[in-house]
Amino acid sequence: MSPPPAKRGRKRGHNPNVPRHIDQAKLPDNVYYDQRGRGSWYTLYQDGDKRRRKNIASARATLAELHHIAQDLHASDRHSLRWLSDQFHASDQFTRLASKTQESYGYARLVLERTSTRAGSAVIDLNRHRITPAIVQRLVDRIAQAGTPAKANHVVAYLRRIYRWGMNRGHCTANPAWTIEPAKERGRHRLPERHILARVTQFCQERGQGSTTAPGAVAPYLWALIEIAYLCRLRAVEVLTLTEVNAIDAGIRTNRRKGSRDNLVRWNERLRNAWQAAIAVRNARWKKKGRAVPLDPARRPLFVGTGGDALTRHGLDSAWYRMMLAAVDAEVITQEEKFGLHDLKRRGITDTEGNRHDKQEASGHRSERMLDVYDLSVPEVDPSSR
Repeated sequence: MSPPPAKRGRKRGHNPNVPRHIDQAKLPDNVYYDQRGRGSWYTLYQDGDKRRRKNIASARATLAELHHIAQDLHASDRHSLRWLSDQFHASDQFTRLASKTQESYGYARLVLERTSTRAGSAVIDLNRHRITPAIVQRLVDRIAQAGTPAKANHVVAYLRRIYRWGMNRGHCTANPAWTIEPAKERGRHRLPERHILARVTQFCQERGQGSTTAPGAVAPYLWALIEIAYLCRLRAVEVLTLTEVNAIDAGIRTNRRKGSRDNLVRWNERLRNAWQAAIAVRNARWKKKGRAVPLDPARRPLFVGTGGDALTRHGLDSAWYRMMLAAVDAEVITQEEKFGLHDLKRRGITDTEGNRHDKQEASGHRSERMLDVYDLSVPEVDPSSR
């Protein structure tokens, strides 16, 4: 005698809010529609003793797309790109990477989490075995066309890395990002005018004195950071890693990256005032948080975030972005006059007095070719003579 057929759950009731292009009788199991807002498809899953909801697609998703998504959901999570990313970030190979590389990969992963497919699901939740070079190329082109080619190339490098890691460990059979054409990045060498830099520095000094939560407020350390980065010709990471051990009687000993030579920037009144102001802001933050001042000067970072820990690149980028928006809103600068953190180094090298050798010594660059990227000054020469 054959066994009785498996019992099905209660028949799905008709939902008048489901988009008209969907045949409700053919919807996959455990896929539901929420008509609130712009509408979304979701599923329910068990998390311990709690039942949780997860959005899986927008209202525009077709029935075929919903079935593909449901199939991926019913399959093991081990097939998702997110699972591969999680395994890579937990691996020894990832932990041995430089902190800057880890930060870059974390940023690329965040982009994949925030970028949605046409069906409305996050790219990182796709089945990694179904991702083809054509899909990756469309993703790169789409991000680049949105005006962020550098972001697109970050994503390509990240996908290429995690797929290579996965192939070497049997988690993947191919690398769909291997042959992708990178987005063409704009070679921008901005040089803020001196009077614009002065106005922005003064704006930061004024707006950084009040409450940091007030509308249009600026981080209190920003004006000092601008001064130090400009006067010492430093990259953003080189400013962030400054500690009190870098300050000696003669000046500030730099900690340059990318093969540049360290040098000693002698004190002047302007540089000393900025350094002392940065320490005052940091100490005030530590006092407010009830944190003790470390005895070792190497453990006393010059710039700290709101929690009292050393300021991160992400935190600095966010503070800089908000400051630039506030400066434009206050009509201190125009939209076209906005500049980035790295442009402070370019302005500082360009403003260095002396010949090319003097500028190269001040910047720490080991070759004149690299100096060409930063020194945008126009040489003054005598007319030719017979």
